[in-house]
Amino acid sequence: MLLVHGMGRTPLSLFRLARHLRRAGHRPEVVGYVAAVERFPAIRDRVRRRLELAARCGRPYAAIGHSLGGLLLRAALDGWPAALPLPRHLILLGTPSRPPRLARRLQRLWPYRLVNGECGQLLARAEFFTGLPRMVVPCTIVAGTGGWRGRWSPFGQAANDTVVAVDEAEMDAPAYLAQVPVRHTFMMNDRRVRALLLNALGGGSPSGAGREEP
Repeated sequence: MLLVHGMGRTPLSLFRLARHLRRAGHRPEVVGYVAAVERFPAIRDRVRRRLELAARCGRPYAAIGHSLGGLLLRAALDGWPAALPLPRHLILLGTPSRPPRLARRLQRLWPYRLVNGECGQLLARAEFFTGLPRMVVPCTIVAGTGGWRGRWSPFGQAANDTVVAVDEAEMDAPAYLAQVPVRHTFMMNDRRVRALLLNALGGGSPSGAGREEP
């Protein structure tokens, strides 16, 4: 199983989730990158190589991506070789499927550009998202609803996880969308999210508070 962390984070952000998955009988491996200094294609190719290694092991495998990590996984599956098995499940945690409001607002500010590099700029571009390959594997989307709403929120009244709104995580493709009252940064450590992941990885339908199926 491959785990890919989010933008501005490190593999350590997935340590607790990886430990939880290992205790449940899975074999998680984390792919690391530094968005501030690495270009998106280079990171994507690294993720692709790790996916191909997993596919060649001869065992069913899955992949989990947090935020940008989910987009890297989607991009890495583009043009997948017919001779290699695809992941049996793809799980996206707080991953946008269209340009997030915050990225569009912050893209020109130098602190945002410094910390997030080229990857942060891509998140603000509609053409980047339209260029992603269509979903070809079963997919579960976990969208957080623990962010604030109202007059002073950048999301207005839209449900959000403080970084990505639910309507930004929704995908125009067959996928299961689970809404959980968590915030973006540490959603992978929430017990409800972990229960969703284990159920999805076990082949069942996700369950939990606030769920939606297309």
